[in-house]
Amino acid sequence: MNTPAELLSSARKIVIKLGSNTISNKEGKVDKEIMKHIVGQIMHLIDEGKRVVVVSSGAAVSGVGAINKWARKNDINYKQALCAIGQVELMNAYKEFFGEYGLHVGQILLTGEDFNEPHRELNIRNALFTLVDEGVVPIINENDSVSIDEFSIGDNDTLSALVANLWAADLLILMSDIDGVYDKDPHTYDDARLIELVEDVDGLRRSIDTKGKSDFGTGGIVTKINAAEIVNRYGTSMLLVNSRKEDILGKLERGEEKATVFSGSPARK
Repeated sequence: MNTPAELLSSARKIVIKLGSNTISNKEGKVDKEIMKHIVGQIMHLIDEGKRVVVVSSGAAVSGVGAINKWARKNDINYKQALCAIGQVELMNAYKEFFGEYGLHVGQILLTGEDFNEPHRELNIRNALFTLVDEGVVPIINENDSVSIDEFSIGDNDTLSALVANLWAADLLILMSDIDGVYDKDPHTYDDARLIELVEDVDGLRRSIDTKGKSDFGTGGIVTKINAAEIVNRYGTSMLLVNSRKEDILGKLERGEEKATVFSGSPARK
């Protein structure tokens, strides 16, 4: 099963990660129309019987949207305060959009320390299973308001991979602003070639230009490749897809669009 359509068809438990660049507009503020559209695609998967956990960035840009006067302040206290404010705005948006389909959402904020302590990991697993079993959509983000460098995960690509492994997901989907992994930065080079299947992550690192980075968020192609490596170790495949394309998940299910598949080995599950 190495095509997006095959993976989406067979997966029962899916983690979907939305980056800041995915849900932001060109001004760096949250685009609620895009969020609403993505929620609709997630609901299609849920209606098909899939169990879905969402890892969502966007607290900082949501905070800027709410209190723009702090946007240019570089003090870490203001940045953490913006995340605290923005997380409420972000969750309110998810509550509204999933609520239109009759579903509740639940917030889980994590730090790197939570994945280094067995009792905390067990509590996260139990919370995820309980929420999903009861038809509630978990919305996960790093706890940026209290996280310090020592315990920071650093990016939500990595966070989503850690969550996928902890929850024993069948598939991780990273929704970005490009169609997948290219042999070079497609924003810079017109002749960049999409790589549709990756079975050797280390070989990929050696063969492509990994210097490109998106305008928003702390991600970039390197963190996405690292996330794939984390889940592939446990036999879980990952899809890197372009969330800016209309109904991208539906089109991938029907074989109408392309993406990059990082193939996990079932034998390692």
